Formats: sequence, structure tokens, C-alpha cells
Amino acid sequence: MYELKPFDSLHVGDEVSVSKTITEADGALYIAATGDFGPVHVDDSYAETTRFGRRLAPGIMVAGICTNVLTAELAGTLGVSIEDRFWFTGPVFYGDTIAFRVWIHEMNAETRTVTWQASACNEEGKEVLKAEATLKFPRVKPKVEPAT
Repeated sequence: MYELKPFDSLHVGDEVSVSKTITEADGALYIAATGDFGPVHVDDSYAETTRFGRRLAPGIMVAGICTNVLTAELAGTLGVSIEDRFWFTGPVFYGDTIAFRVWIHEMNAETRTVTWQASACNEEGKEVLKAEATLKFPRVKPKVEPAT
């Protein structure tokens, strides 16, 4: 968890899967931190009038959990995100258990970038999130031997 993994330790096809139940507490903390008080997230009466029929967990919060799986379980913390794309393909409700699958799709040694992809599915196996993003890794500094 949260390791310093150098670029050369990663490989195309490396993959991890993690499941998490999305709780009311998760949503409350995210909403308080971001100010995302959209009524579909916080107002039962409003949410009942939408096509979803009940409150949704914030999509970008779910995407954030996906990026945490990437850094905590797969690619480590040396790479920095330079591009992120998310597709919200289905609703996530409080109480849903989401299975996140994250894998390394491409690597470019010249630019020291890693492109990763992800898919997240609910308990019924319906995909609720797709992602593709790029991490940039630092160049390794050559070690200089002290003069003797």
C-alpha cells in the first residue's frame, strides 16, 4: 500500500481488483469537502423525482476511489497524473458494493508515461464507471560516486 514503485518495475498487463461498499459516510465527507451539494446527492425528495428514483453517490467521488486503487495497489506514488478521463456509465447508490478493476494498458519508456485503464461494476455486474488516464514518472537521477 502506497509504495514508491519505479517506472521500470511496472509492466503492461499488471492488474488489480478491489471492492468497496459506498457508504453514506463516504458521500457526506466528500460532499462536505467539495461543496458538491447537488440535490441528487443530498435530497431524498428531489432524488425520488429523477430517473434514478433515489439519491446517487457523487460520480467523481467514485472516480477518486478508482484512482486510489491505482496508486495504493498497482502503480505506487511516484507517477503523477497528467490526464484523466472518466465515463460514468451507470448510477452508483449508497450501499452499492463496487468492484474496481485497474490495469496498465500502455507504457512509453521514452516519455516515462504509463496509461492505465479501469472498469468498475456494481453487484449485478453492470459497469458504472470506465476510466483511462496517464501517469508521468520521474527520470532516475544517475548516482554520482564521491571522489576519493
